Amino acid sequence: MGTFKIEGGHKLQGEITPQGAKNEALQILCAVLLTDEKITIHNIPDIVDVNKLINLLENLGVKIQKKGKGSYIFQADDVDLNYLHSEQFKEEGRGLRGSIMLVGPLLGRFGKGYIPKPGGDKIGRRRLDTHFEGFIKLGATFRYNKEEHFYGVEAEKLTGANMLLDEASVTGTANIIMAAVLAEGVTTIYNAACEPYLQQLCTMLNSMGANITGVSSNLLTITGVDKLGGCEHTMLPDMIEIGSWIGLAAMTKSELTIKNVNWDMLGLIPNVFRKLGITVEKKGDDIFIPAHVDGYEIQNFIDGSILTISDAPWPGFTPDLLSIILVVATQARGEVLIHQKMFESRLFFVDKLIDMGAKIILCDPHRATVIGHDFKSTLKATTMTSPDIRAGVSLLIAALSAKGTSTIHNIEQIDRGYEFIDTRLRAIGARIVRVS
Repeated sequence: MGTFKIEGGHKLQGEITPQGAKNEALQILCAVLLTDEKITIHNIPDIVDVNKLINLLENLGVKIQKKGKGSYIFQADDVDLNYLHSEQFKEEGRGLRGSIMLVGPLLGRFGKGYIPKPGGDKIGRRRLDTHFEGFIKLGATFRYNKEEHFYGVEAEKLTGANMLLDEASVTGTANIIMAAVLAEGVTTIYNAACEPYLQQLCTMLNSMGANITGVSSNLLTITGVDKLGGCEHTMLPDMIEIGSWIGLAAMTKSELTIKNVNWDMLGLIPNVFRKLGITVEKKGDDIFIPAHVDGYEIQNFIDGSILTISDAPWPGFTPDLLSIILVVATQARGEVLIHQKMFESRLFFVDKLIDMGAKIILCDPHRATVIGHDFKSTLKATTMTSPDIRAGVSLLIAALSAKGTSTIHNIEQIDRGYEFIDTRLRAIGARIVRVS
């Protein structure tokens, strides 16, 4: 188990460029299975979860050629479906949440798709019903092996259908889209997720010859085609990483420039940080965060009541940044209620922040009230264990702002979502060391 040693209390300065979007990568990489032609993808992040998925694709028989940093050519012209029944696949697929999105393209192109119950962050229930109900409506037969926790769908032919999703699941929508693009007839998906990652997937599929309309809305219409071809695709910068760096700059009173953020795809993220009193300046396609030497003050609602920040499906605020918002609020002037609606275990890391001296009241599994210190007392260093990707980075930000040297164990969780984070942070002045 890896460990970070972090000497906090130092200001950072310089520029940092966000990696490619992790959540987009997990969808886009699965989509290469939909054609036997070459697909070139740029800006792929070099992180654990993405590399696991690339390894899964290679074991499936996909030919993979690395062109340069973050750029790969994929060709799925000799897929080995027998691998799906192997013990190796059951083990490797189980260790990655994103492996569930292999099922849609496999079902769409080959008429069968299998997956062991996928892993990922322990942040509460993350059910798969939306995925499989969509496949069944397209004409697939579903089966589940309870002993091995192994899911399967099979169909001789998929036929377009009208469906209303029971939740706006991002991965569920992506999976159903990838199955429907090669189905016979027209599929309409209402209450579809419309996150930027979904928009990117639809754009890529259309460039491969798919016929998807309604992109960026919650009503998608997919007219099935007989075959898809190759394409070239560049992934978005990771908006969760961008939000992480905004929070890091504020907490450490640092002046930072975040490069090439693709402002048009950030949605509410800049404004939510502004509600905490953080200055977020647009400079071309960059974000500039000045040093908040006098701290930052949380806005109240216009009637004077306490600000509430909650998550919601896009274009609402992403749940992946609520942990960052919570940490940043610990040093603000004022109070804020954080309402994590979508996952019931994601706030349980706050006990570690309370150990560091943060004033947080955990109201229930979904809500926490944060009373800011206004930098009048700093967080104190401690020893922690990272429970998941986003909580891990939140604890890292807390440690970089704290007085003294902190230790964070289980940093493999952080590595799952952030590319060479210690090296990149040292480049802007952070004192962080990786210990095996």
